[in-house]
Amino acid sequence: MLEIASAFEAGASGAATVRARSDAVDALVASLWTEACAAEPQLVCNIALVGIGGYGRRELFPYSDVDLMFLVEPKLPAKVFEASVKPAIRRMSQSLWDCGLRLSPQTRKLTECERFDPENTEFALALLDQRPLGGDAALHERLHSQALAKMFDRDRDAILRRLVELTLARHAKYGDTLFHLEPNVKECPGGLRDVHVCGWIARLLSGSREGGIGIAASSESIFEAGTNGQEFQEAVAFLQLLRCFLHLRHERDDNTLDWQAQDAAAAAAVGLNRRGLPSPDAAYWMRLYFRNARVVERNTVQMLDAAPSPKPPSRLLKLVEMKNKVSSGKRKKTGREGFRVVRGSLIFEADEPASDANSTPGRSDPANDPDTVLRMFGAMAESGFRLGIEAEQRLSLALPLLSADLEEGPALWRHMETILTGHFAGGALRSMHALGILELLIPEFHGIDALVIRDAYHRYTVDEHTFVLIDSLHELETQPAPTQPSPPTSAAHHPMSEWSSRFGQLLRDLQQPGLLYLVALLHDTGKGRSNGDHAQESVRMAQNVLSRLELDGYESNLVLRLIGGHLEMSAALRRDIFDTDTVRGFAAKVQTPEALRMLTLFTYADIQAVHPDALTPWKAENLWRLYLATSNYLERNLDEERVGTGREREQILRVTAMIPKRRHEVEQFLEGLPARYLSTRTPEQVRAHFELSARFAEDPVQLDFTYSPSVNEITLVTPDRPLLFANMAGALAAWGMNIITADAFSNRQGVVVDSFRFTDAFRTLEMNVSERERFVQSVHDVVTGAVPVETLLHGRRRGKRKPPMMVVAPRIDFDDHASSHSTLLQVVAQDTPGLLRALSLTLAAHECNVDVALVDTEGETAIDVFYITRNQAKLGPTEQDQLRQALFGAIEDRGR
Repeated sequence: MLEIASAFEAGASGAATVRARSDAVDALVASLWTEACAAEPQLVCNIALVGIGGYGRRELFPYSDVDLMFLVEPKLPAKVFEASVKPAIRRMSQSLWDCGLRLSPQTRKLTECERFDPENTEFALALLDQRPLGGDAALHERLHSQALAKMFDRDRDAILRRLVELTLARHAKYGDTLFHLEPNVKECPGGLRDVHVCGWIARLLSGSREGGIGIAASSESIFEAGTNGQEFQEAVAFLQLLRCFLHLRHERDDNTLDWQAQDAAAAAAVGLNRRGLPSPDAAYWMRLYFRNARVVERNTVQMLDAAPSPKPPSRLLKLVEMKNKVSSGKRKKTGREGFRVVRGSLIFEADEPASDANSTPGRSDPANDPDTVLRMFGAMAESGFRLGIEAEQRLSLALPLLSADLEEGPALWRHMETILTGHFAGGALRSMHALGILELLIPEFHGIDALVIRDAYHRYTVDEHTFVLIDSLHELETQPAPTQPSPPTSAAHHPMSEWSSRFGQLLRDLQQPGLLYLVALLHDTGKGRSNGDHAQESVRMAQNVLSRLELDGYESNLVLRLIGGHLEMSAALRRDIFDTDTVRGFAAKVQTPEALRMLTLFTYADIQAVHPDALTPWKAENLWRLYLATSNYLERNLDEERVGTGREREQILRVTAMIPKRRHEVEQFLEGLPARYLSTRTPEQVRAHFELSARFAEDPVQLDFTYSPSVNEITLVTPDRPLLFANMAGALAAWGMNIITADAFSNRQGVVVDSFRFTDAFRTLEMNVSERERFVQSVHDVVTGAVPVETLLHGRRRGKRKPPMMVVAPRIDFDDHASSHSTLLQVVAQDTPGLLRALSLTLAAHECNVDVALVDTEGETAIDVFYITRNQAKLGPTEQDQLRQALFGAIEDRGR
């Protein structure tokens, strides 16, 4: 291994490295086999040594498993096998293990190799790459010419279908995209597993008994599986080189290209010839990876299309029906327009011969006509069909002519609008992006091609994030209206189904949905050039695009305002969305109901496109509430009145109606509570809190706990006392709970109602029902002072804290204008256990009263917002400076 590693460091290619290790293992296996045969003669004529899988391909990466099959003669008596052969095989396997190999041995009879087991397709695929290593040569020849030939000839289609199913399932596991910020270079779409899939499909489609299915594949044969020749070979060579680099760096079979490995690969210029030049940064180098992976993925998709289609999963049936519907209406039409549909793929019509001697060769090819090409992508966006292999190749050659003849203005916008509003726009745009046609139309998009932004909260590269966002918007189109009954499917019971229905209705209400999709396409283009405010840089770049499309003043202004303010709604969600000033300030920025609808939908899809788990029902609910509040404000129907018990507000009446005999007591309980308390609580919750307050004679600390697998809530009702909020935060932190939002109210009599909503990251309360009671009792003991919260936190701190994936620089901001009665404090810091308690203690030490706390976490970043007062007034400049220094100190202490 040392020699192989040294050769790699000296410049050996990936292919040479895997071949070198395979040869070294061959020599070791041959040596041990000779010793085994000398000790046990029965091995010589009854056992064949066969390398399968990657070892069979002579493609052993530095720390890959060694797949070795001991092929047994079927006529070998069982007694002989058990008495002498089996122990000999075990001793040889042990010797290989003792030599440091991760051996995956299999012992199979010849008859077991001619049966295809759909539940073990991997074994059949591994046999595609088998090669003899020693032993009974005649036995191996029977494996090759009889058993495998029989199986592949009989079960070829079944194996192909299972291979397609397994590949689609693997791609789905990775979100059907290769553009992950920390990809697995073997398993992700566009990885080395896809290279193998290309090779297997090619051989299964072309092989026959005479053709020799089962003959070991070589790296060269894998290269030939690509339909794009040299480009595919270079991509495979790069991936092999990279996987060797990762194995030697990690010293194990770890194929994750994490951030640290990206830094190291960029520093070593893996795959780059940069002699005498400085090393590129990791973001630049990752573009090299993505471009190579994209080549492999394109080849894989084309090979999958060529294989027999498995039965479509039920979840795809609807999409297939949509494709068929579009196809039936377009088949004849497209046949007259330069392209047509053949076996589910769009292909160009044949090139027409030049009409006269003066005609330019190639001009009559539909692939060279921009109008035909854009209509073809429009049909692709509407139908979901892919481009055929030949169509892709002709488009790649046509780029120079397309560039010269491209028309701009309204004609281009009509084509773009058709593509963007097609239900399968994401697929069409990805294809245009891969072929360079999207950059031809919008050169500004080139800056975010495969662009990596180092942020632990994001899953995808910037360009893929844009396409996922567009996919998310189109998914809303298929959602049933909130008033329609949902079909009896599992999707109808999904936690997000209610919200996707509501936002889907909002999308259908848009007057010009094409403008929203244009905003989505352009909103992050500024990230390719700006290190500061990317939104404003995106606006500047979008101005050029809009000028070329010649949109009118209203449309251009709307698109630019939305791009420039595409983060405004996310920022408003980190404020008290029930505060009138928050709503008023946000409404002033969106200005019109149509812009509000677009920004709401954009924010919904933008959050969803950050990470598959980023959009929770809780966030969707808050987004919807902010939309409703702002919509009401814009419609001049916003209720500006503050709640007063002297007024017969509907909410109070609804509460007192449930307990009419205690109306006066209820009104006393509500007296002095902020209006927001009533607007954010149901009458049932208010009644429950009142009834808790009525039990102070039994216990002055009353807790109401509601368990839910998604979001739990615990509410404390008690007479006010120092450090209540901080101790509650500490108790929850001690149990490992992740607080997502919290608020604190107090009435005129000094009764506090503090509520904390939190998730249970370790599923402690879900897996152990009995722990829920102990959890509530633990919180109670902390609040009453029976158990110091430091005791609980001490036990949690004993665990070793993992180093952060990224370091978040702390930031503290004050805002005196966000609220009419409080100072807004925003703290951005590294998310560490107990951070909220540390901040709360600091606020308490400075005699600050917390009216509202909004807690959010994005990856490694904690974003905590507090509305605070001191002596019932906003904080002055001096008080803010003192508090800022103290908070920085508290954050620094938590980070140690």
